[in-house]
Amino acid sequence: MGSLGEKTGARPAGRKPRFLCLHGFRTSGAIMRKQVVGKWPADITARLDLVFADAPFPAEGKSDVEGIFDPPYYEWFQFEKDFTEYRNFDKCLNYIEELMIKEGPFDGLMGFSQGSILSAALPGLQEQGLALTKVPKIKYLIIIGGAKFLSPTVAEKAYANKIKCPSVHFLGDNDFLKTYGEKLVESYVDPFIIRHPKGHTVPRLDEKSLEVMLRFLDQIEETAEAEADHSSSDVDEQEFFL
Repeated sequence: MGSLGEKTGARPAGRKPRFLCLHGFRTSGAIMRKQVVGKWPADITARLDLVFADAPFPAEGKSDVEGIFDPPYYEWFQFEKDFTEYRNFDKCLNYIEELMIKEGPFDGLMGFSQGSILSAALPGLQEQGLALTKVPKIKYLIIIGGAKFLSPTVAEKAYANKIKCPSVHFLGDNDFLKTYGEKLVESYVDPFIIRHPKGHTVPRLDEKSLEVMLRFLDQIEETAEAEADHSSSDVDEQEFFL
């Protein structure tokens, strides 16, 4: 997993939100790093601690980015043509949990394409006790070109309740997953939404989308500070009574 540990910035004492980044289908962590850090301004990336991981399975077929980005290419799991049946899905969930144990703790997930479908479903699966049971609760999400799982057995668990963690969703006007991304947004409480004119890609941030992204970061940093203050007061009270 060559791109694990390739992060933006140092690893500060709990101040930067730490995100595990899940790349798109038949790409890699190194490719996603170029897609994100290579396009987004430091105003954004310097405020995040980003870890780019490779998926567990080598690509079983041709990659759409062949000729654009160098191999190797990976996939998180495999699916049948109607996208309702999956192979190696449980192995994928276990692999992500092991990554989070080894490289964490993580505050959030960032996903693109297949990685965004996974990222968007994991908080609900975690809430149901079906995934990530050995790691802290996912607090934040950045979803780029996302969609819902179409498998009823996964969907009825992942989206059983509205997902409350702060999230930002990128929806491309020319993305073939746009209508599915719109449906996904309905499963979230008060999501931030960034619309862009591109297709199925990690877009550059124009002035308007940069403003939305900065508001999202402000919110999660305020949440982290409030949690830290609460934790500190709990320690003070314990010391007082000891």
